[in-house]
Amino acid sequence: MKVQQRAPSILDALIPIVFLIILLVVNIQIFGTDSLSGSNQMVLIFSSVVAGCIAVFRLKIHWEILQDGIVKSISSSMSAILILFLIGSLAGTWLLSGIVPAMIYYGLKILSPEIFLVAACVICSVVSVATGSSWTTVATVGVALLGIGKALGFEEGIIAGAIISGAYFGDKMSPLSDTTNLAPAMAGTDLFTHIRYMAKTTVPSITITLILFVIIGLNYETAGSVADVKAISDTIAANFNISGWLFIVPLAVLGMIVKKVPAIPALLTGALLGGLFALIFQPETVAIIANDTGSYAYLGFKAVMMALYGEIGIVTDNAIVNELLVTGGMAGMLNTIWLIVCAMVFGGIMEESGMLRVLAEAIIKKVHSVGSLIASTAATCVFFNITTSDQYLAILVPGRMYADVYRKRGLKPENLSRTLEDSATVTSVLVPWNTCGATQASVLGVATLAYAPYCFFNIISPFMTILYGYLKIGINYYEPEEELV
Repeated sequence: MKVQQRAPSILDALIPIVFLIILLVVNIQIFGTDSLSGSNQMVLIFSSVVAGCIAVFRLKIHWEILQDGIVKSISSSMSAILILFLIGSLAGTWLLSGIVPAMIYYGLKILSPEIFLVAACVICSVVSVATGSSWTTVATVGVALLGIGKALGFEEGIIAGAIISGAYFGDKMSPLSDTTNLAPAMAGTDLFTHIRYMAKTTVPSITITLILFVIIGLNYETAGSVADVKAISDTIAANFNISGWLFIVPLAVLGMIVKKVPAIPALLTGALLGGLFALIFQPETVAIIANDTGSYAYLGFKAVMMALYGEIGIVTDNAIVNELLVTGGMAGMLNTIWLIVCAMVFGGIMEESGMLRVLAEAIIKKVHSVGSLIASTAATCVFFNITTSDQYLAILVPGRMYADVYRKRGLKPENLSRTLEDSATVTSVLVPWNTCGATQASVLGVATLAYAPYCFFNIISPFMTILYGYLKIGINYYEPEEELV
């Protein structure tokens, strides 16, 4: 039986949050982008200690009750953790089989100097969907496109805006993306429902973005060489057997998504098919990755297993391609999973002690419509991007804060997961001191404030989701019988 002698006050609830924010700001200053490798996780643990002390010594809640809350919180994320592991495996076998290289190869073929900005945005979208990583896309293809665009006479801020817009569109819509998995995990929905529902706001946002880049592109003469991009394509073609047959695997996974097959069996099937296609289409690559002697069955088993669980990379004579064609397998997801578990510890204590409820109720008192609820969620996500300097925490903390509120308002969890992605994921790169903003500025050599005005997709997305909320477009409600479950 839960015994709580004292209800938490707003001050009680704010102390762990303020502590978390301050420590994260200091942490980012010291560790920079390396903070995702463990120090942010420790900050969450320290913040959990502060929240636990308030709960035990001030609110008089027994530790066993808090522990049960932590276990319940972590359990709620187990599905997402399993999916992340499978995504790591899928990324590995899709690289080994040539599926991801083929996506990049054909994506680069659509480049047209006459519509360079639109082409750059589309290329980065394709690559980011294929890899599930906006950071990898910007650091590889994005760097090449920046050089080409500058040679064509475009301002580097505009080029970077097109690159980042496309990269973050792909990051949002790719089932391989960690943030695309994190948002539905926090909201309480599944991956594919989240992606389908998110498309309602994301497709209009990217459409407007492309139109704007067409308009801007008309003011420039786009004539020049695309040798850098051709070099990437040629290098990929030289190291993989590129074939349209490789797209059978992603089409099969897409078919399962359309048929509403659960994420775990769909992704597992995709990963195993990727391994099979690697054995069929990429015997030379399989032998290189295995780096051993023996029968092809032995080498194939070893290479596929390595792709499933660990880091593999294709070494070529092109440095950009080398950075692009690398994946971490299941092991590559461990830092994200570690972060999720630590966040669930913090969220479990905050929720079980009632402190999250107090914060949410304070906000909800000023919320009188679906539109204002979604706007408040978006504003909270942006606030955490600015104050914590981390896009993951900008998803994690608001996700835990608002999940129960959306449910009580009769709104299905995909409403929350979409809002989290439309506001937290995409705005992180617009903040100079956020890990995303700092990284992209460093990689591209373009100041955050120089490219931010041209990141049309990232700017439009939060306003689009708020507009949908106020106009009540694409809002999913629970049916009466569902609310009783």
